[in-house]
Amino acid sequence: MFAVLKTGGKQYKVQSGDVLRVEKLAADAGETVQFNEILMVGGTVGTPIVADAGVQAEVIEQIKGPKTINFVKRRRKHSSKRTKGHRQQLTLLRVTDILEKGADKSGVKAAIGAASAGAAVAAAPAPKKATKKAEPKAEAPAAAAPEGGDDLKKLSGVGPALEKKLLAAGVTTFAQIAAWTEADIAEFDEKLSFKGRIEREGWVEQAKELAKG
Repeated sequence: MFAVLKTGGKQYKVQSGDVLRVEKLAADAGETVQFNEILMVGGTVGTPIVADAGVQAEVIEQIKGPKTINFVKRRRKHSSKRTKGHRQQLTLLRVTDILEKGADKSGVKAAIGAASAGAAVAAAPAPKKATKKAEPKAEAPAAAAPEGGDDLKKLSGVGPALEKKLLAAGVTTFAQIAAWTEADIAEFDEKLSFKGRIEREGWVEQAKELAKG
């Protein structure tokens, strides 16, 4: 029996025992993960996914893809050129089981992209600390209003539409963008359909300067 799964914006047709490379997952070697976005399993076609179906796989190791060269040239008053190499971070997997039903109750860890997991952690609010109640005779000082996210439109090429995409993905500050790795850039570029805009416009470098204030 075969299945068609979706991960990292790509589709893979797999059978039990197949070894495949996918966009890096937040999992260690030896762990078993489960893909829940199943577009087709056996003769069942999803609409768009097959409910309660899943594909389980064992993580063999975290690897890097072949090196690619990215050349950027800006035709402006102060023109610039940049050549940069990149090796995509990947996860090597071995498919162990294909579930037509019962995936929701299998208890196996869901396969999550490393960049998505990192963005979710960065966007998660810090836990609130327990505070002591003020005594009746003493007035508690007024708490400072929490600061909101940064104005991402200050980045070159980011307008209201792109800012909306970034906010929806949990990116709210320049500090988050400044901390992006090559894998994060590739993940957001594909997931939000930026078509190379992140590196072309130099968002990470700009974000580092803007984050300094």
